[in-house]
Amino acid sequence: MSLKKLFTLSVAFLMMATATVAQKVHTCGDSTMAPYDESATVTRGWGMYLQQFIKDYTVVNYARGGRDTRGFYNETDRWGAVKKSMQAGDYVIVQFAHNDEKNGGMDGMALKAYYESIGNTEEANKVDTRGSVPTTTYKEYLRKYVEETRALGGNPILVAPACRSYFSGSKIKRNGRHDLGDSYSVLTENGPVSGQSVPESDHSMDYPYQMKLVAEEMNVPFIDLTTATKELYESYGDAKCHEFLFDGEGSTHFNTTGAVLVARKCAELMKAQGILADNIVLPTDLSVTPAEADLGEAYKGQTLRKEFTLNGFGLTPENGTVTVTASEGITLSADKTNWSTSLSFDYSASTLVQTFYAQLTLTENGLTEGKVIVKQGDKTIEIPVKATAVTLEGGTAVKAYWRLQKDASCVVTGPATAIDETWSNMYVQRYACPKGGKDANGNYYTQYPDGIPAGETPDRVTQRNLLTGDNWPDGEIDDNPERYIDFGLKANLGTELKINNISLYVGGAGGNGMMCHVYYSTDNFQTRTTIYAPTKMVANTMNGVSSQPVITLKEGEEVHVRIYPWYNGAANGKTICLSDVTIEGMAFEATTDGISNVTSSSDVVNVTYYDAAGRAHSKAFNGVNIVKTQYADGNVTTSKIIY
Repeated sequence: MSLKKLFTLSVAFLMMATATVAQKVHTCGDSTMAPYDESATVTRGWGMYLQQFIKDYTVVNYARGGRDTRGFYNETDRWGAVKKSMQAGDYVIVQFAHNDEKNGGMDGMALKAYYESIGNTEEANKVDTRGSVPTTTYKEYLRKYVEETRALGGNPILVAPACRSYFSGSKIKRNGRHDLGDSYSVLTENGPVSGQSVPESDHSMDYPYQMKLVAEEMNVPFIDLTTATKELYESYGDAKCHEFLFDGEGSTHFNTTGAVLVARKCAELMKAQGILADNIVLPTDLSVTPAEADLGEAYKGQTLRKEFTLNGFGLTPENGTVTVTASEGITLSADKTNWSTSLSFDYSASTLVQTFYAQLTLTENGLTEGKVIVKQGDKTIEIPVKATAVTLEGGTAVKAYWRLQKDASCVVTGPATAIDETWSNMYVQRYACPKGGKDANGNYYTQYPDGIPAGETPDRVTQRNLLTGDNWPDGEIDDNPERYIDFGLKANLGTELKINNISLYVGGAGGNGMMCHVYYSTDNFQTRTTIYAPTKMVANTMNGVSSQPVITLKEGEEVHVRIYPWYNGAANGKTICLSDVTIEGMAFEATTDGISNVTSSSDVVNVTYYDAAGRAHSKAFNGVNIVKTQYADGNVTTSKIIY
């Protein structure tokens, strides 16, 4: 090929690549904004729905539960990932305060340092290091987001946090508006002092007000979502607000309706200030999200579900009905319990925000397609639906099993490598049976769901885990990102591992306040999938957790399962109990045949031989050898040889 032709093709390729790079809106925040797995919980973050109201920009939601301004900033897979992906011209929305209020408005790191300085290790270990002072730490980190966004050519937007629905009569209380002025704590040279207060005219403990000051100081757009959600909640009133907008688990987290309305309100306020004004879409007609539904992959015989939202604003006639039907093989539900081939939703005052679900059972290998049809008056919307069934035939069974009866050992069958159980700010208190009931002989046993023979329960020991410091802090309602228990499985050299089951038993000992979320991830928790998010955990009762994911691990790749516990209210010594953690699937010969095409002319510095179980050998052996060769120039080749 001539140099001229090569140059022309290179330029054309570059132009195509540049043309396809979409501008982005990056959302940074906490659990009220974060994405949730629709199959595991009814909780939704408003950042999940912002894309519905923005065109020509891709909304990327980096928000994560439990984050405060400092925690999010210091994580490489949160703020670090935002900066890595940001392009000039992108927008960055920053919403924090919910978790900055930890420790009554004191700085968590400073509080821990104080106890360490006086040698009180016990109290230091109890401190939740999240939390910031509104007038100092909080503002300092907001400035960092603004400065670093601008340095990369991005456009920062500071968004005041959505209210908590804390009512007093018909009005949202001061602390619901993220102003702790009625009761807060300060850290003095002699330690923390609680029960402090200032008049409402004093905004020193008012997080949204302090954010507004930063916005004015740095000439940054400020979206007052606090006031907007206050007005929204008060328009519903206490009872209806909780019934229609929240997830039923308190006064902080939204259901789909609440999340959609808050996202729309944010977009509306952005448009009013001229922010992305030409790209903000506020439909005054009926719309359905998503407009196309790819349910993804599953194994033949499994059922996949998808959540849809109907949004109608300014509908005509003012009162009416919307009907939903589906093609053969797809069933519909408004509650994920009762399924049928059609649904109808009445609306009034020209407004409808409604969630429904479609499910499809995969009866054949390969692609299955269908559609969902929505009608209102003479308007019809068709949503294409598709899913793909994959097969596990021809592989070798793999299973990693942590019984957790007397230690953290794992039994592995098949060609894969288990990754040892690890703890972050947690430890194993002991292996014991949480008292749940008594058998015929008066022996205590832990209550398990169906599937564990009753005769086994008296000696059904579990691993009882406790947080470092032993004391669960008050006021936790979600994950602490620094507190978790981790299990993992790795694909061996020369193999491709398809994971189709993750399961375990989990429960709380000592009280009904124990809570947890269980996730899996294949990218070291830069992203994660929820497989368990209970609304309540009864004491001394183990809950069965089971997920049938479709995960493919290339050689050397890993899947991790993490349990993030917390306790509803301050408590001492309560434990999170685990048993029978299982990760399993099928191993196949790697699609690349385990051969690397990297070549090197430098000297060989090391050769290692691996067997099918991933065990390393210093020399070749009879059978299939996965040979990994390292060269002086840093190159590595992998080949498969049969001796």
